[in-house]
Amino acid sequence: MVYILEESRILLDRCADLVIVSNTPKGRGIFATKDIPAKTIVDVCPVLVLGIEENTEHVRHTSLYHYTYNWPVKDKDGSIKMGQAVIFGLGSMFNHAIDQNVGWERDTKHLLVTYKALRDIPAGEELCISYGPRLTFKDVDAAEVYTEEDGLDQLNRIQLE
Repeated sequence: MVYILEESRILLDRCADLVIVSNTPKGRGIFATKDIPAKTIVDVCPVLVLGIEENTEHVRHTSLYHYTYNWPVKDKDGSIKMGQAVIFGLGSMFNHAIDQNVGWERDTKHLLVTYKALRDIPAGEELCISYGPRLTFKDVDAAEVYTEEDGLDQLNRIQLE
């Protein structure tokens, strides 16, 4: 029998009312299948922290690097530097929007990221975060190519299949 200390257990919440849509103008995206109230936990995601050297010498040269988050890391000399982390769960699936509807919070002690709805999110809307200072590409939202009605139409087709 394995005994797990209560304080070492972490509840990994995830909103059940989400789907991944693979063919949006931004690529894959996370969409609400039902209305999601503000402050709802969307997902709690475990984190894999990359070493400074590991990230610089290896990961930075791969496509995985484009899915990593800034994360404080202790360097060999004990100083804190900004490193990178891979976020599991839905964390690496959220697209960017300037007017994001999902916010995120780092938990460096437990190596988790918690995503919460910043406002009420209606069914059919894409859940997006802000990529902040690592944003190095043109914001897709700047072009009027994709509307909320398009997302709702796609969602309705998915639910009928």
